[in-house]
Amino acid sequence: MFVVIDLIKDNYVVVADGDLRKIENPKIKNIKHIQWTNIVAEDVRDYLSKGDIPANHVIKKNLKKIREKRETEGKEVW
Repeated sequence: MFVVIDLIKDNYVVVADGDLRKIENPKIKNIKHIQWTNIVAEDVRDYLSKGDIPANHVIKKNLKKIREKRETEGKEVW
């Protein structure tokens, strides 16, 4: 799972996960090869909207929250 950091032209995005793909060395991906979700990494979005670059720990923390939310979503607790 990755977070989109930037859009390059109309066909490519820059992605990072804060772990294997750090913000210092992001991956450029063709939009055709990405599976989009409606999930927003809110802290990362806040950094980017201010014009700042989020730190790797911020990206990892947001992805962890998203994974945990997806795992518990829709499951009943007895």
